[in-house]
Amino acid sequence: MNLPIPTDYAVAESEQANELPGGEGWQYEPKWDGFRCLAFRDGDEVELRSKAGKPLGRYFPDVVEALRALNAKRFVLDGEIVVPVGDTLSFEELQLRLHPAASRVQKLAAAHPALLVAFDLLLGPRGGALADCPLAERRAKLEAFAGQFFGERVRLSPATTDANKATAWLEQGERGLDGVMAKRLELPYQSGERAGMVKVKNVRTVDCVVGGFRYAQKEPIVGSLLLGLYGDDGLLHHVGFCSSISREERRELTPRLEALRKAPGFTGSAPGGPSRWSAMNPRSTEWEPLAPELVVEVGYDAFTGGRFRHGTRFYRWRPDKAPEQCTFGQLGPAGRSSLRMLQG
Repeated sequence: MNLPIPTDYAVAESEQANELPGGEGWQYEPKWDGFRCLAFRDGDEVELRSKAGKPLGRYFPDVVEALRALNAKRFVLDGEIVVPVGDTLSFEELQLRLHPAASRVQKLAAAHPALLVAFDLLLGPRGGALADCPLAERRAKLEAFAGQFFGERVRLSPATTDANKATAWLEQGERGLDGVMAKRLELPYQSGERAGMVKVKNVRTVDCVVGGFRYAQKEPIVGSLLLGLYGDDGLLHHVGFCSSISREERRELTPRLEALRKAPGFTGSAPGGPSRWSAMNPRSTEWEPLAPELVVEVGYDAFTGGRFRHGTRFYRWRPDKAPEQCTFGQLGPAGRSSLRMLQG
């Protein structure tokens, strides 16, 4: 490629915050639940690069073809690759694309085509790089570019300078959103830097049964709580873990949990199944089953494939809630589909 922005160009990073910044000079955007991507095109050549600078084209040939089909022959876009399934976005389908077999990737792409949601323009079809221009100018050029060239599989991400509207995106629980981004309008593109960009993630809470626990690696105290939810089948299924407990609390909690040890703990899907981490850490599959008596409220940011995607945050014990009330029904569907934000 012969572009003024190289394919190993570092994406702009962000700081995490608990609330959106207010005042003048901020632009707010949805934080999509997908794979961050820089998309390069120079004539017939198209490159997709991940946040870490790794090539993504082999996993998303449908996005490559969508970009190659645009009438613009030269550009660099910053955006997010997402996979619509039904009326929402599926992170699970996105992960399935990271498969070594090209035939499998092609099959997945045919079943659920991905699309690129663009939120910045670093190089337009005419002229030089835009990275040194302030965001306000880049956004205007991106909107004009999108109006002229974008299609069904390349979409423009919404943006607003209204903090109340951005707060509503968080509070409405749009499915497929991972939170909201806030960016300084006067700044140039912050390649490899975190200045001037803040992310606030969606955090929800749910009550879970503590179906087991794992000991800490180096001493005989609780390391993490193993969480479960009851399904329509009446079985308690393992859905994740919580380790955000202080050392002092772990010591106090250990004898309480040890007194509740009782098999099987989880009557449905259980922890300790085969995983890519098991060979590296044999202890990762060792856990102690508990009688399903304790209920804990935890905070989570995403739930996909029957599990919390990340570790959860401990909020409080719920002695007032019966374990049988801790069902998958608490999880959703949450809010409206974020796909409606991309219509038109």
